Amino acid sequence: MSNDKKKLIVISGSSGVGKGTVIKSLLSRNSDIKLSISYTTRLPREGEEEGVNYFFRTKDEFMRAVENDEFLEWAEFSGNCYGTKRKFVEKSLNNGEHVLLEIDTQGALQIKNKMPEAVLLFIAPPSYEELVARLRGRKTETEEAIQKRLNFVEFEKENSKYFDHIIINDTVENAVSQIEKYI
Repeated sequence: MSNDKKKLIVISGSSGVGKGTVIKSLLSRNSDIKLSISYTTRLPREGEEEGVNYFFRTKDEFMRAVENDEFLEWAEFSGNCYGTKRKFVEKSLNNGEHVLLEIDTQGALQIKNKMPEAVLLFIAPPSYEELVARLRGRKTETEEAIQKRLNFVEFEKENSKYFDHIIINDTVENAVSQIEKYI
């Protein structure tokens, strides 16, 4: 993908909307887009690797980085902290690479405040019913966990009005093509 000015691309969307699948396809088609790996204080889940899925840090290490203003954005969810390191993003952009962040809407708005040139893309499902079907179809969570995720959808939808573009993930191909157009 050729473009003189490399961009910081931030992708957000509700759980179950297919962000991971869309991002995987986007990255496979565009070698000049580098995925930023978030930092977290939560423990690794089975199969997760340091520096691949997350950079796992203690709460003390993470909070020292916060105090040193090392994060472009960070937040705490369910007692665990998550954040995006500023140095990685700036270095990658300076090296001529687009940088892609997959973060929640609150983090995305923090990024936009610090880097107004960032492109915020909100991935939305074709319908609420389709989102519910996707969440249940994964068969990875309890009904209670699914309901918690669905309760958060309205909050994320409200935040999406501050995004640059809303992309409907009706098919992965269409969603990726729209993202490429905005980049």
